[in-house]
Amino acid sequence: MTINVYTEQTPNPATMKFMVNKLLINGSEDFATRESAEQSPFAKELFKFNFVNGVFFASNFVTITKTEDAEWADLEPILKEFVKGAVESEYKIKEETSDEVAAFEGSDLEIKIQQILHDYVRPAVEQDGGAISYKSFDEGVVTVELRGSCSGCPSSTITLKSGIQNLLQRMVPEVKEVVSESL
Repeated sequence: MTINVYTEQTPNPATMKFMVNKLLINGSEDFATRESAEQSPFAKELFKFNFVNGVFFASNFVTITKTEDAEWADLEPILKEFVKGAVESEYKIKEETSDEVAAFEGSDLEIKIQQILHDYVRPAVEQDGGAISYKSFDEGVVTVELRGSCSGCPSSTITLKSGIQNLLQRMVPEVKEVVSESL
């Protein structure tokens, strides 16, 4: 199979999404620091580039965050070639392989919220090179965690309040507010 890599800009100017025509991972993995990448041969190799500031994997893409002083015009061809080679060489994203399926837990209301986030919000957030995960529901407040290009993105607050909060309030009247837990 020939591996093709193409890029997509994300709403976060510091991140670029590198899409491949192959499933890389079920779920997602976020490596926000060099240290966190120790368990990932793929991410560890990416962090060897001094301009890489963060790596996030989900389904068929890797979102790479660059340092402020680097320019995408210079980095994009280098990273495309690297991602292509890494996928062809079957670099592992995680050392231990566990096919964990997202199991929703909690009250019926919490399970409903998690299902909505999974079915409606996750695909849209992944489209922008990020990921969202449910943290908790307490007294009308849903807490989520945004990762990948969504972490630190200027438009993530708007996404959170106008998009996710409105959707959940329409589908689950008990939801009063959605907040993001920052990493």
